[in-house]
Amino acid sequence: MDFHLTEKQAHFRDRVRHFMNAHVRPRMADYDREAAAEPRWKVLSVIEDLKTKAKAEGLWNLFMPPSSGHNHVDDSFPFEGVQLTNLEYALCAEEMGRIHWAPEVFNCSAPDTGNMEVLHRYGTREQKDAWLAPLMRGEIRSAFLMTEPDVASSDATNIETEIRRDGDHYVINGRKWWSSGAGDPRCAITILMGKTDFGADRYRQQSMILMPLDLPGVTVERTLSVYGYDHAPHGHAEIILKDVRVPVDNMLLGEGRGFEIAQGRLGPGRIHHCMRTIGVAEEALEAMSKRLLSRTAFGKRIADQSVWEERLANARIDIEMTRLLCLKAADMMDNAGNKIAQNEIAMIKVQAPTMALRVLDDAIQAHGGAGISGDFHLAFDWANIRTLRFADGPDEVHRRAIAKAELKRYAAPSPARPA
Repeated sequence: MDFHLTEKQAHFRDRVRHFMNAHVRPRMADYDREAAAEPRWKVLSVIEDLKTKAKAEGLWNLFMPPSSGHNHVDDSFPFEGVQLTNLEYALCAEEMGRIHWAPEVFNCSAPDTGNMEVLHRYGTREQKDAWLAPLMRGEIRSAFLMTEPDVASSDATNIETEIRRDGDHYVINGRKWWSSGAGDPRCAITILMGKTDFGADRYRQQSMILMPLDLPGVTVERTLSVYGYDHAPHGHAEIILKDVRVPVDNMLLGEGRGFEIAQGRLGPGRIHHCMRTIGVAEEALEAMSKRLLSRTAFGKRIADQSVWEERLANARIDIEMTRLLCLKAADMMDNAGNKIAQNEIAMIKVQAPTMALRVLDDAIQAHGGAGISGDFHLAFDWANIRTLRFADGPDEVHRRAIAKAELKRYAAPSPARPA
């Protein structure tokens, strides 16, 4: 097993790292001032300036995968990404994850990344021209509408939003929430999961359709807070859908294929979250170490108190183990496919946020009262990472899948029936 980075892996990781340190980090105070000013829901000039620089340096749409025949209609679409593998992108995403708003600078932020991959894999050429191209140019934003407030959405077969065929249109009725990205004023298109056939097999009832956010009958009822943070200007919304008419050409892949698309979307999306989460943990460990070295209590540096030595050591061990699991999962996705790597994806999806929350909690403790204030980003990062134990499937669902796979390995074969 070779742990050395290839020339390409190191090249892109180092370029992203340099860009983060040279351009993004110096603008953190500018971002905070602009984001805090009214109106809350707006396009931030700080990000737009940095997007221009990133695009000029070729650090743009890094997540877009190499063309590999997944595109069901047309593999010739000239998308603008640099076609990094999951493993190559993992190293870049960790660097981006150190500052929560940085991925958008590289046009690599959720939910746009997942939505662009869906359009790339499953969209028609007309759908790509209409929505994928402007998304890849960074001109618009998108949202993903799957979760619903009235059902346990950890089981996606429970969703109740109706997508009913009516001539040349589908009519959509339902209610969605945690519609990530819908608060952004540039959000122009959503990918919505609903049911086209309530009587079909439970995994063939669902479909995914492209729904513009400005259609009649679409009401953004409210934006939701996360531990008191509104997450502006990105935002998570609760949306009411009342007789929303969408052209039939907006259906993705075909009726009843929503679960198929979801699996293609959520696999890469889950690992993207985990990659960025490792960067958050590294940032928290650095902040914790610097704080402990700069403060004294009871006659010596806090860093020299044995309890903190133990916490620092555990943080470094946990980060290194989590990174290796993440890279293993990414490598398996590249070489064996998402389906073969599903157990590793589930494991890293549980491990990464759990690990980062422990490191963040210790970093907050090291900062004392300052750690829970807004003077540092630790409290915000904790609230943000805590949501990942729900996003793209709650921990319990992934642990159940891991356990079932483990039990399957040791289950006794069924006895042969007598002739």
